[in-house]
Amino acid sequence: MPHAFVYLASQSPRRQQLLAQIGVRFELLLPGADEDAEALEATRAGESPADYVQRVTRAKLGAARARLRRRGLAPAPVLCADTTVALGRRILGKPADAAEARRMLHALAGRTHRVHTAVALHDGRRAHAALSTSHVRVAPLAAADIDAYVAGGEPFGKAGAYGIQGAFAAFVAHIAGSHSGIMGLPLFETANLLRAAGVRPASR
Repeated sequence: MPHAFVYLASQSPRRQQLLAQIGVRFELLLPGADEDAEALEATRAGESPADYVQRVTRAKLGAARARLRRRGLAPAPVLCADTTVALGRRILGKPADAAEARRMLHALAGRTHRVHTAVALHDGRRAHAALSTSHVRVAPLAAADIDAYVAGGEPFGKAGAYGIQGAFAAFVAHIAGSHSGIMGLPLFETANLLRAAGVRPASR
């Protein structure tokens, strides 16, 4: 039985934009004030970036499904995602302040890093999951460029302190992988999960 919509358990406007781009109807299923959503993103010693992002996404999915039951909402598939930037085995999360954002950008400048985005969807019977990994090469950056970018406010709330869909695109020399995955929701993998769960775009 096809589903008319999905619950998107993400506050990211980029994920909302990308889901709308492929014609999928969604309703937001966001954490309440009583939930510590940030705690789900805590790192563990020795955990690889790919394992980390998949674990966090599974945890987000479990929390979202519990939220759905607790609120007594109509049943529908639940979609979650998480993105992390990896420099070797080092995980670059969301910068806490401008100083941390500058440190991250200095570390990425002139180097190639990986962007992992995990996606998980539960159709009410079972979970479906996928992982997208892309490689991004950042051009060498002058300190003045980094300072100006941080001053513009774009790094905050983004893994690795940058958004490829914004002004930082001018510093990205090469990508190998999924542009939408780097933004936060790999559309090819997500569309496959949605099809497996019986979700069809609204335009079809």
